Amino acid sequence: MSVANKAPKYARLALTASPTAKAQKAATAMREAYDFVPMAEADAVVVLGGDGYMLQTLHQMIDDRKILPVYGMNLGTVGFLMNKQEASRLPILDRVNRTRSFDVSPLVMTAETQSGEVVTSCAINEVSLLRETRQTAKLEIRVGEKIRIPELMCDGALVATPAGSTAYNFSANGPILPLGCGLLALTPISAFRPRRWRGAILPDHLPIEFRSLEWEKRPVSVVADHKEIRDIAKVRVEVAHESDLTLLFDRGHSLDERIVGEQFAI
Repeated sequence: MSVANKAPKYARLALTASPTAKAQKAATAMREAYDFVPMAEADAVVVLGGDGYMLQTLHQMIDDRKILPVYGMNLGTVGFLMNKQEASRLPILDRVNRTRSFDVSPLVMTAETQSGEVVTSCAINEVSLLRETRQTAKLEIRVGEKIRIPELMCDGALVATPAGSTAYNFSANGPILPLGCGLLALTPISAFRPRRWRGAILPDHLPIEFRSLEWEKRPVSVVADHKEIRDIAKVRVEVAHESDLTLLFDRGHSLDERIVGEQFAI
């Protein structure tokens, strides 16, 4: 049975657009063609912009505890998390109802600073620990209940989700992970000692903890997507399945195909 012959899964759509002139122009045209509803009344959200604005929208939904399926249309640069703007001539409601859905599990980061402040934040792509000065960072890494690396000397380290594994993680020579694999990438950034350690692929039910060593001499910051906390003492990273997100993609332009394709890009 075709989508047109049955009740649509998504009957009411909300719209949000980045502040760029290109996205705002597209939003004006779409509002003339379809009667969008407020986010609180919607079954799904259409996002106009680039990957950065998509991440901003997803974070806002997690913060508001109003998580809806999201259909992105690329009016940015790379658009890895987005659909092509002109990929279909279908009305937007029909287009959204013909999509495939993919669940993305974000990370939750709990960081404690040297002053004792505790900060919690979510990350959809990765959590990154980075040295703050010219001094090499020294990190202790615990996975589950066991210390796996007592002392990693490096520029930093990161934990990436499958959705984020093609971003900063891949640039740091980390592995690309397929969606739904139930794994996380733990990747060092310019590791000096142990020099031969290239990272690990871990089951996503295991928490990962970092402790900053010699912090007065070697201060370290942590970044969860776009949120930075400086002078950290320790960081715990784990998957937040209670905040799972649903991304909608046109058939033939799905996120899993893009993740596979990135491994063959030259």
